[in-house]
Amino acid sequence: MLSVIAVVSGYVEELDDKFKEYLQNELWLVEFYAPWCAYCHTFEPIWHEVGAELKSMGSPVNVGKIDTTVHTRNLSFDYKGLKTKDAIIEFTNRVSGPVVRPLSSVQLFQHVISRHDLIFVYIGGESLLKKQYYKAATEYIVYTYFFTAYEEVLPKAVTLQDVPAVAVFKDGTYYLYNGKLVALAVVDEKNPSEESIRYKTLMEKLSAEYRDHYKSNYQFGYMDGNEYINGLIMGEVEMPSIIVLNMTIDGYCLPESKIETIEDLLHFLNSVLDGSAKLLGGNGFLQHTKRLFYKAKSTVVTMFQVAPFLSCFLFGLPLGIVTLIIWGTCTAVPVDDEKPVEGATASPVLDAHGKKAIELQPESTGKTSEAKKED
Repeated sequence: MLSVIAVVSGYVEELDDKFKEYLQNELWLVEFYAPWCAYCHTFEPIWHEVGAELKSMGSPVNVGKIDTTVHTRNLSFDYKGLKTKDAIIEFTNRVSGPVVRPLSSVQLFQHVISRHDLIFVYIGGESLLKKQYYKAATEYIVYTYFFTAYEEVLPKAVTLQDVPAVAVFKDGTYYLYNGKLVALAVVDEKNPSEESIRYKTLMEKLSAEYRDHYKSNYQFGYMDGNEYINGLIMGEVEMPSIIVLNMTIDGYCLPESKIETIEDLLHFLNSVLDGSAKLLGGNGFLQHTKRLFYKAKSTVVTMFQVAPFLSCFLFGLPLGIVTLIIWGTCTAVPVDDEKPVEGATASPVLDAHGKKAIELQPESTGKTSEAKKED
């Protein structure tokens, strides 16, 4: 089990519960490990290299590790990238600073573009779009960088139709976010199948040959892996597949039949535009609540996949305690505090032959009718 977290609060320090006291005024990059985890032992030299290099760089980030079988977790950002020194240091530099960084000059903008393959930039002043941008940045800072800038610092090649705007800079070009629908081929590039290659090729052909036709309605692309899409639709999207996203309302459309040709793909896109395709998802209260439950469920599933024994202990212990309390409450024998009636005897008892024994009655101060006749 391995979880690497950067939190706001050098070499590698062994931390305990007092670590929580540092959160308010220090930066920490922490490995959460288990002594029984074989991979954690394999990863340990890399973790010490990370600590050494961050210290040599003069980084304000402290590096430590916590035994999760002894101490509980209090996290801010989960690292799910490659378990390499360079990838972890890149993650640390990204999440240890502001969620959104300002680009105040042309020189700084060019420096950032030269260092990163993909960045998001908000252009303009205060607006509702800016609030939404900051919200998105807080959630996705673990994946990439987010910046703000004014028009004056942008490259001359960038042309804006409206301000404020959000631009994505990637592979030497840029794309403007304007609320368009996003048509994606969801593929697995690590294990490419013939169908994956075909879907990606179809999307590339669509983007090249039909861009002018759909430029006011669609943006085209492909996505390696379905993790993000699964979180959006709160389900499992098969790979490969085609999906259209409405990012404004967190909605999506899936084709009702299999996409075989470019004509099938065009028919699907047109059905989305004319409203005949079923719109799923959304950002209403019900969908928002379902998304919270889905994220909680995904977290629990991930815990059991990564550390099944520890997860069974964490969930089984409180469940067992509650079960014992309920069982004890239901099976408890009440104590009879009432005093026995004077002169009364025990309840009827059966003899050895199963017959009812003579039943003793409470003594009566009055005489029976037969006794009165004898008198």
